[in-house]
Amino acid sequence: MACLSLLGIFAAKQQKMFSEFAFGIFEESIQKYHVEDDVHQEFENPYPKGEVSHLLFRKNWIDTVQWHYEDIIRDPEIVPDEALVLKRKIDASNQDRTDLVEFIDSYFLNKYQSVEILENATINTESPAWAIDRLSILALKIYHMAEEANRSDASEEHLKKCQDKLAILLEQRKDLSTAIDQLLADIEAGKKYMKVYKQMKMYNDDELNPVLRGQK
Repeated sequence: MACLSLLGIFAAKQQKMFSEFAFGIFEESIQKYHVEDDVHQEFENPYPKGEVSHLLFRKNWIDTVQWHYEDIIRDPEIVPDEALVLKRKIDASNQDRTDLVEFIDSYFLNKYQSVEILENATINTESPAWAIDRLSILALKIYHMAEEANRSDASEEHLKKCQDKLAILLEQRKDLSTAIDQLLADIEAGKKYMKVYKQMKMYNDDELNPVLRGQK
């Protein structure tokens, strides 16, 4: 029994590390993007296919590029034709983001497929991958808010506001990470169970979007 107990503690510690593991990959992706800081740069995934790290890196890269798409499209001087092209890219990016979230959830479904679900197990409001999606976006917010909090050309008032916001984002990271790790631990213990719904995006579908359907 003591041996089993120690194994359980070890497994729990390993599980609690997942949010930190994911956040580290998100930071790596963000840092790599900002070497060139160009939405047109070539993407190269440093992690092998088939590993969750590959999915996490790809997921954050999509988020990072889209973050900068959103900056560009808000330029009041943007040429309308260029804005339309960029809007199409943002739409495609949103679809890629959704696909990656579903791939990550598939990883967890496969990982926990043999877990015996307890009779009183409950379902969570969101799947693990959608919580991890929020962590990826949060990593971007932290990176860019830290930039703003350390700008050499900004006023003291601006720096103070951004430092305060950064402190809140860091607290949010702690809370979200704890929630993700607890959810995964509960799923592994059979206290929670996964039930994943496809997002069923309608606006990209020729049959479900009435505008696209009318053009056929």
